[in-house]
Amino acid sequence: MDARRESEPTPVTNRTTVERTSERELVVTRTLNAPARIVFEAWTRPELFKRWWLPKSMGMVLRSCEMDVRVGGQYRLAFEPDGMAFFGTYLEVTPPSRLVWTNEEGGEGGPVTTVTFEEKGGKTLVVMHELHSSKESLDAAGTGAAEATIETFAQLDELLVTLGR
Repeated sequence: MDARRESEPTPVTNRTTVERTSERELVVTRTLNAPARIVFEAWTRPELFKRWWLPKSMGMVLRSCEMDVRVGGQYRLAFEPDGMAFFGTYLEVTPPSRLVWTNEEGGEGGPVTTVTFEEKGGKTLVVMHELHSSKESLDAAGTGAAEATIETFAQLDELLVTLGR
């Protein structure tokens, strides 16, 4: 066996599930091969978040990533080339187990996202729950958002492998 190969991280094999649990709710789950505190940091430190959150297949760049991760703090993500932005307010911040924020770019009544981080045996189960104000709001997000989330969670897994080295 090649000794160099044995020291390299193994490929990521975790699967992301996306499930519409009601007319207004979408739940995404994935187990990640890292402790909860590291996964939480990847969600709350801009320099890490920028490395995994935007799906590479979209061909866009996350131009800026501002995150004031505290209750009442705000975030703003701005993209190139089209200048689109996502922004909102953190409602709950409980390191390293829970984050809740608003999604305000669509105006009032945007979805509220809750992410929980549950560590078991050095791995972390991440559950992302989006609660929309209406069935129409969730329908408008479409399947593209679910596909993008699957890609971003895979990118997060890849980042965690590099952070673990």
